[in-house]
Amino acid sequence: MAVLVTRPEADGAPLIEILKDAEHRVFSAPMMAITPTEDGAQQLKACSADAQALLVTSANGVRAFAALSNDRTLPVMAVGDATAGQARAAGFAGIYSAGGDVDDLVRLVTDRLNPDDGPLLHIAGTRVAGDLAGKLQSAGFDIRRAVLYRAEAATTLPDPVVSALQAGEIDFALFFSPRSAAIFSGLICEVGLQKTCEGVTALCLSQAVADQLSDSLVWQHMRVAEFPTQASLLALLDKDAT
Repeated sequence: MAVLVTRPEADGAPLIEILKDAEHRVFSAPMMAITPTEDGAQQLKACSADAQALLVTSANGVRAFAALSNDRTLPVMAVGDATAGQARAAGFAGIYSAGGDVDDLVRLVTDRLNPDDGPLLHIAGTRVAGDLAGKLQSAGFDIRRAVLYRAEAATTLPDPVVSALQAGEIDFALFFSPRSAAIFSGLICEVGLQKTCEGVTALCLSQAVADQLSDSLVWQHMRVAEFPTQASLLALLDKDAT
């Protein structure tokens, strides 16, 4: 099958290898480019004192922290297994995965940590999905947010992807975030390629992702993963591709 990957390059690269190993033909159209913020080091220094743990909601957060700090002693509370895996690759040892979304991360933190043991350092981008800070503050935690990266929206679709869509060569498109889905929808409409999606099955990490694709585009099929994990999304692909 021909599969379109819309993840940023750093996250998309290992996914592309998995898909190629499964003998799929892969097209890549990163909907966002991850770049560091100019004052990330200063923010991290100001926010990290006395923190009892790191909160990370994406692998981008782990990479951004690791680029600015050699400290690997803090426990890492990760939103999911992919983020936890990135923390492990970066050299952290005390890693806990919520295995899901922001609500799962809130439950993990409240189950394992005590507000009296110190503030929590949330490594974030310039855009934050969900109200992680608000929910944990309601539980009595002190949340300090260090904004270490930005996700800049793509402004064009790669030429090979446009050609493949026009030729009806793409069977599946994978979407991992509402924002990447919204950017993709906007770019498709901008160049008048809405009809090309009618032969494509959209595989979405969550209903929130699917909602961003359904308003302006018509798909052959749209599927939502049972759990908000890459493994669950790939299970959908395996099921539909057989």
